[in-house]
Amino acid sequence: MPSGPSKTNFSSKLATSRAWVDPAALPDYLDPRTVAGNAPDEVKRLTLNTLGAYGVGSTDSFAHAVGAQIRVTEISSDRRDGRVEVVVVAEVQACKEMLNGAGTVHGGCICYLIDNCASIPLVALGLMQDINGVGVSQAMSVLFHAPASIDTCMLVTSRTVTLGGRIMSARCEITDKQSGRMIASGMLAKMQPNAALPPPRL
Repeated sequence: MPSGPSKTNFSSKLATSRAWVDPAALPDYLDPRTVAGNAPDEVKRLTLNTLGAYGVGSTDSFAHAVGAQIRVTEISSDRRDGRVEVVVVAEVQACKEMLNGAGTVHGGCICYLIDNCASIPLVALGLMQDINGVGVSQAMSVLFHAPASIDTCMLVTSRTVTLGGRIMSARCEITDKQSGRMIASGMLAKMQPNAALPPPRL
């Protein structure tokens, strides 16, 4: 099976006093032409750039070998109940850097994947609505349903739930691409890191 994209020369320089960096200012990461779905091409490009800079980072970043396996295959939007929902589908081929001592994908790795992949539709929706959808992770709830071995290609489906001025959330499901078996599911809540605080109550 393919080992996934490798960007050994990709670097992220986000360790500044700024809360976030405009996706348009980030270096290109992966090829948006390989991503299906009805999202605008520019949204796909900037969303991938954000994944590369914030989620994957440089080769010496935490879990780079894991993040480099994330292959976004679809970014789509649809209107549901009067609001826009963005759905992102990604594939992640398990590799040795993901395994625990028992030879299955580590629970911490699953959490890392949910944190990254559930963030992607929020970024895309933010770009569509001219809102900062990057944010910082605030809370995450994860259910582990079944183990994943090294030969598993994980299908990760994430969709937006809310995107407000301060709080945003998304849900995520990880399944075995071949069998359809549920591996893990989770909810991710994020917040704007620089939102103005309300005045204190007297």
